[in-house]
Formats: sequence, C-alpha cells, structure tokens
Amino acid sequence: MSNVKGTALITGASGGIGAIYADRLARQGYNLILVARSAATLDRVAADIRARSGREVDTIVADLAVSSQLSVVEDRIKNDRQITLLVNNAGIGSTAQALEADVNTMSAMIALNVNALMRLSYAAVPAFAGRGSGTIVNIASIVAVAPEVLNGVYGGTKAFVLAFSQNLRHELAGSGVHVQVVLPGATATGFWDVAGTPVEHLPGEIVMRADEMVDAALAGLARDEFATIPGLHNETRWDAFETARQAMAGELSANTPAARYLAN
Repeated sequence: MSNVKGTALITGASGGIGAIYADRLARQGYNLILVARSAATLDRVAADIRARSGREVDTIVADLAVSSQLSVVEDRIKNDRQITLLVNNAGIGSTAQALEADVNTMSAMIALNVNALMRLSYAAVPAFAGRGSGTIVNIASIVAVAPEVLNGVYGGTKAFVLAFSQNLRHELAGSGVHVQVVLPGATATGFWDVAGTPVEHLPGEIVMRADEMVDAALAGLARDEFATIPGLHNETRWDAFETARQAMAGELSANTPAARYLAN
C-alpha cells in the first residue's frame, strides 16, 4: 500500500487516547510509529492495526521519563524523514491534593508531561521546519485553564503544554509547520484509575467517550484549529478568553508601577 501522508509518531499509544489516534490516523493513510512502555500491549495494538488497515506500523518500547529511552525516540524523530506528524499524547495525572500528594510521583509526572513532550517537540521542530511541512499535536487538558479542578502539579504541567504550544505556534508561523493543542475534559480512559479517582466516580454528564474525543480532536485538526476543546460547545468562550489574553499582553510590562502600588 502506498504511503500517502507519511508517518505519524504517537506516544502513549498502547491504549486509550493514543491507541485510538493510531487507529484513526492509519485509516486516514498514515503509517505509524507507536511508542509506549509495555511491549506486549504495544505489539497487540500494532498487529491489530496492521491487520485492519494494511499500513506499516513500527513500535518503540520506551519509558519517556527515562532520559536514555527518551533519547531513542528523539533520535528517531530527528532522523526519520518519513515522519510528518507527531502526537505528544503520553502523560499521567493525579487527583491528589497538596497535603497528601507524593512528591516523587509529582516529579515523575513533570518528567513525562513536560520534559518528554518538550524534548520530542524540539526534536521535530528543526526536521519539520527544514522540510517546510509537518504537524505537532500536543495533548493538554482543560486543567490548563482550570487548574483548580484536579491536582495542582498536573494542572501546572498541562498549563505548560498550552503555553509551550502557543509559543511554538508563534515562532513557527509561516514555516509550514502546524501546531495543535488539544484540551480534553474528563475522558473515559484508564487515566482516572492511575490518577486516583476511577471514572465511574465522576458525573456521567461531564465524561466523554475516548473515541468521540479523538474524533473531535482530529476534526479540529482538519479545520486547522490551534486550540481544540472537544467538550466546549460555545466556542466564543475560548475566542473571548484568547482575545482578552492577547489584549492584556501588551499592557503587562511598563517602566513604572501601576498607580495602585504607589504610596499615597
């Protein structure tokens, strides 16, 4: 089968959102490189997609929180000219409050959610920009703009993903590289078991099916959206938020303190 759209590299691809991205992108005509920690699970996903789609599916077994294993994936992105799409999906979360959170778990979350995503993006940027084309999809979360909802460190990591993506979009304007950041709300995956609150404990009206979330995100990508929030029905809310943020940006730095901070 001919390679129509190049190769998509997807992290966290052994289940949940990542595996659904793999299925959908294979259907769209991408060959795949799937990255995850579990070799057995990853092989099952890859074999299933090969059988159903006829696409080429390669796998890399790697824990992206381990620098030596992360480097293997970085090198693949830098050197494989067939890669046209990077989906930074791998990540972990937490619902633990500050008074009960394990600090080592928090550090591990930062390593995966922030450092790995940053390094893989920076591996892709020169390669994509040099060819004048390519797409980076960063999976953030609604907690990027609503950090009070879950664990504070998790919210902070996803705020990083949003801010980092905003900067990439700005710096890469006109380069032919498209950046999309996806901000899912509560999604029915195994994420919640790891985070500490099973999805069954959440109100059903706020939980989206994982396949519907990914399909919405891909629809947003097809629309050339930068920020895709699958659960936000009133898109003018985001437009107003972004307009206000950008308007304020020009007023944040001045050579004198604001009058409210001056002595009477």
